[in-house]
Order: sequence, then C-alpha cells, then structure tokens
Amino acid sequence: MGFVDEAKFFVGAGKGGNGCVSFRREKFVPKGGPNGGDGGKGGDVYLVADPNMHSLLDFRFRSHFKAEAGQGGQGSDRHGRNGRDCIVAVPLGTVVRDGESGEVLADLTQPQQRFLAARGGRGGRGNRYFASATNRAPRQATPGKAGEERWLQVELKILADVGLIGLPNAGKSTLLSRLSAATPKIAAYPFTTLEPQLGVLHFPHTRACVLADIPGLIEGAHQGVGLGHQFLRHIERTTILLALVDASGDDDNPVRDYQTLMAELAAYSTSLSERTQVILLNKIDCITPERQAELQRLFAPFAVPVLTISAQHGIGLDALKECIGALLAQEDQEQERAEDAG
Repeated sequence: MGFVDEAKFFVGAGKGGNGCVSFRREKFVPKGGPNGGDGGKGGDVYLVADPNMHSLLDFRFRSHFKAEAGQGGQGSDRHGRNGRDCIVAVPLGTVVRDGESGEVLADLTQPQQRFLAARGGRGGRGNRYFASATNRAPRQATPGKAGEERWLQVELKILADVGLIGLPNAGKSTLLSRLSAATPKIAAYPFTTLEPQLGVLHFPHTRACVLADIPGLIEGAHQGVGLGHQFLRHIERTTILLALVDASGDDDNPVRDYQTLMAELAAYSTSLSERTQVILLNKIDCITPERQAELQRLFAPFAVPVLTISAQHGIGLDALKECIGALLAQEDQEQERAEDAG
C-alpha cells in the first residue's frame, strides 16, 4: 500500500465571524453611537504541490480537511480575527477534479503551485454600518457567511521525462537499476513491479532526467486486464517512451510483443502511440549476431530508432544514454521555440 495514485476527500472552508452589536459607553460621551466591529473572514483551503511527496497515501488515513472559522466582531470597532487557512499538500503532477461533476479544476505541475479549493466565508458586518440619520442606535448586525464545501477527486500522474514500457519480464526494472540509483524489485517471474518506480539518469553536461518504470502491460490492459490499466495514466506526461522488447523470443514474437504494446497505448490514448519512441531489443546476450540482424530487419518498417542492449550485462547502455540525451535536448529546443512563438 506504499503507492496510491487516486483519492477522494472533503474540503470545507471556515465560516465568517458574526458582526457585533455594541455601543459606546464612555462616562463623558453622552448618547454614544454604535461601535460593533465586523466578523473575521473564514479561512480558505488550498492544495499545494509538494515536490517531496510521491504518493496520495496520506489521504487513505484522512479524508476531511477544514479551515478555521473567523472570529466574531467586538465592541470598540474591533474586527474579529480571520480564520487560519488550511494547507493540503499533494504530490507534483496531481490532477484535481470536482468530486460530483468530474470537471478538471486544476493540474498542479509546478513546485509550490497553489489551488484555492474552498473559499472562506465573508465576515458579518457590525452594527456601526447600519447607523443613519434616522437610526442613531441600530441594533442589528449580519451573521458571517458559510464557507465553501465540496468533495474533490484527485489523481496522480507521475512527472517523468522518460517512461519504460514493456510486457512483463521484459527487463524494465533491471534497466532502471542500471541507468539510475533506483533499486526496484527484480526477479525471474512476471509482475515483480507492482507500482511505478522512479530513477534519475545523470548526464555530464546537460540536465538530469527522471525515468519511470511503468508496471508491465499485457493485452487488454486498457480494459482493466492485468496491472497496466492502473498505471497507464502515468505515461501521459512522459516526453520519451522506451519500449523494451524481449529479443530472446522465437520467430516474430518480439515484433508481436511490440505491436501489443502499441495497440494498448493507442486504445488508451491516441497521443501516446505518437509519442517520441525508441525500441530497445533487450537480452541480446541470449541470441546470435545473425538473429540480431534479422530482428533489425523485422523492426525496420516501424520507422522508430532501434537499439540492441542487455540490461543485465550492461551491453549497449552507453549508446542508449547518448540517444536519450540527444532526444531530450531536441525536445527542449522544440519547447523553447514553441514558447518563443507563443
């Protein structure tokens, strides 16, 4: 239960404080007028993106978040204190939806980015506001307004530069451990990865990038088969997809494996199948050079860069790192040009 990527919780802003009915009563001030102060504003509820959070697990144990109510006004024109805001920390990459309509309210992708989830109620007015030439001693004040309340549905979409995808036991966890300092569970049976794993790949002269190992997809994943359907959303934010294929399969099995992956991505979102890709033929230490050449020919029609590697023995990883660095640099340049044009 260490990784949770969906949650629903209630947020309630604070009620505004009531206005005060009061009059001046100094000894030498005859017929003192009204001096009731206003109530304080109720506290707001904010969602704040925290880069140190990586899961929505905390919301399994707490589902209600309420801000403080404003204090009531007092005599001598003293206003009530505003209620304290309630700050709810959520991970980077959290998408916030209305709990009833499902409408997207915010997408928190920047550190410390804030979203006003519920606005506090306005404080009531004291009786000094109601004084007039014909009503010198008003005995009325207004109550504070109720704060906003709502249920929110949040889902986490991991922010990663590179996503590792592949069928179970393709070697994604091993590759992640070789490219970064991550230590995912590795075993010789399918579905050893039960939740997305993150690692950081460092380059000598450019920015580091975040790698995400997405749990193994199988045919029908977009319909709820296997584990992959739970985590397909985490691929949506990745810039580059590394499609790992077990090259040790017989005949055209590696090609069918890749086609299965692409079909699942396209069924979930057409934009995913169009993402920048690199095909990685893994476990080449188990096949002959002639078989490697044959696989290169079989994958040529896909018009996608194909690299041969062995994650377990480190073969071809330097070329893979160079390829990732070049693709990221290209993506950064295109984004800069788009921002300048905009």
